[in-house]
Amino acid sequence: MIKKITIGIVLLLGTLGFSQTEVYEFREYELKFGKSATVLHDYFEKALIPALNKRGINNVGAFEEIGDALPKKIYLLIAYNDMDAYQKVLSNLKEDQVFLKASEAYDKTAQEDFPVERYVTSLFTAFEGIPKLIRPAEGSMVFELRTYEAYNEDAFQRKVKMFNESELAIFDEVGLHSVFFGEKIAGPQMPCLTYLLAFKDMTERDANWSKFGPNPEWQRISKLPEYANTVSNIYRVFLRPLPYSQL
Repeated sequence: MIKKITIGIVLLLGTLGFSQTEVYEFREYELKFGKSATVLHDYFEKALIPALNKRGINNVGAFEEIGDALPKKIYLLIAYNDMDAYQKVLSNLKEDQVFLKASEAYDKTAQEDFPVERYVTSLFTAFEGIPKLIRPAEGSMVFELRTYEAYNEDAFQRKVKMFNESELAIFDEVGLHSVFFGEKIAGPQMPCLTYLLAFKDMTERDANWSKFGPNPEWQRISKLPEYANTVSNIYRVFLRPLPYSQL
């Protein structure tokens, strides 16, 4: 009930124009095979996340994939109030002596021991329908990350409209617990949108998704011509929070 009230308030504020959409930075770290990732985890837990928190950037999510997929990946979700805040934080970190000191082990790790092959950063603006990140319920241990590609910009915008005007409410109704929905403004796979859902476990996830397809409102809007051919590919990854994740 609390979750439904929360998302309802967020949607109402967006409708009334009292919200400011957040900017999300989503990092995907690809790890090297056979290398210890301890220095990376320590960097996140003891240097980067505390430095972000000090600047009012709270609820930083840190995740790993569920399963044994290779190469292994670590994901970081950072929510900023706006693009100006994102730019200021990046600039301030370069001068933050406490952060720089806490980052020394990470920065000075030799190339042959460094655990990261490469990382990709994507930037998103929050959907108007969910302009702020929603903290998942305590005990959420399964996170579902979905990316929807569109074949062109018009198809993409029509899908975003579909979510904002109808689909987000259906998600709330059937128990697909939203964390964030974002329009990608920089990164691979454009044009695309990405969203993150949270569940207690896979059983809850499967049960609640099973309610989505038969939902009468979904049955109605999915047949509307204006929403035809809005998604060309869907990519799905299941994640679990790392011990130091704030989500």
